[in-house]
Amino acid sequence: MATVFSPSLLREATVPKGGALARLRISLSYWWRHGRFPDLASPQKFTEWVQWRKLNERSLLLAAMTDKIASKEIVTRRLGAQWVVPTLWRGTEAPQTPPWPTPFVIKASHGCNQFAIVRDVASDWPEALARSRSWTTRRYGYWLDEWLYSKSEPGLLVEPFIGENGALPNDYKLYVFNGRAEVVQVHTDRLGTHRWVQYDRHWNRLSDGIEVPAPRMLDAMIIAAEALGQGHDFLRVDFYDLPGQPLFGEYCLYPGSGLDRFDPVSLDDLLGAKWEAARVALGRH
Repeated sequence: MATVFSPSLLREATVPKGGALARLRISLSYWWRHGRFPDLASPQKFTEWVQWRKLNERSLLLAAMTDKIASKEIVTRRLGAQWVVPTLWRGTEAPQTPPWPTPFVIKASHGCNQFAIVRDVASDWPEALARSRSWTTRRYGYWLDEWLYSKSEPGLLVEPFIGENGALPNDYKLYVFNGRAEVVQVHTDRLGTHRWVQYDRHWNRLSDGIEVPAPRMLDAMIIAAEALGQGHDFLRVDFYDLPGQPLFGEYCLYPGSGLDRFDPVSLDDLLGAKWEAARVALGRH
């Protein structure tokens, strides 16, 4: 798979950080969601560090991680192809008649929450095709000042549907600070009654909500996430737990855009402290 980043982009030497207008937008959106303004100069909470990243992080390596095709390349090089969901097709305009076996998933390669499951071509493909065309009309990330996403060219990819008995697998989102996975956020029934809950790395529940048994290959996911997170102050690394082999889902650089509230709110402080400690350990504070 070839990289999706253009030579002109890779030659960028310096990229300006977010200016006064971006600071204003970020501060207002944070106030709207949290009822207070963020400390952008000395962030303490995790959600504040996400806003800090929006303003200050201009790493092209991190930008590559936001692209689903480029991120597969990274994971394949570091962990092996067995960790990656196969790509059946990639491009900018899907064909009128899909040649792939059903069920399959079509998704935007450059953004989040843009996907469609096709179980039956006759009933599902016309809507999925129309939606996919709308995804490629603009770059992702500008709306919430998520600069790293804005560097990916709009594109599409098709993957085989993964899951058991027609249901999507649970999604395990590992919060990794300086190469150590600290929290696992579990998402269940994403097409139905979508719920999530947080556990620590030893599977002690940290938040209220449903009880979810530890995934079959939790240890393997932790080892993989920590390998992928080495050298970074914070990355969220997502996996699906399937029989015999967890599969990489995506990297996330701005969980919830820093606008989702933690429950309990103490998690916001706990994870913010871990982000700050990671930067100190890496000599970036």
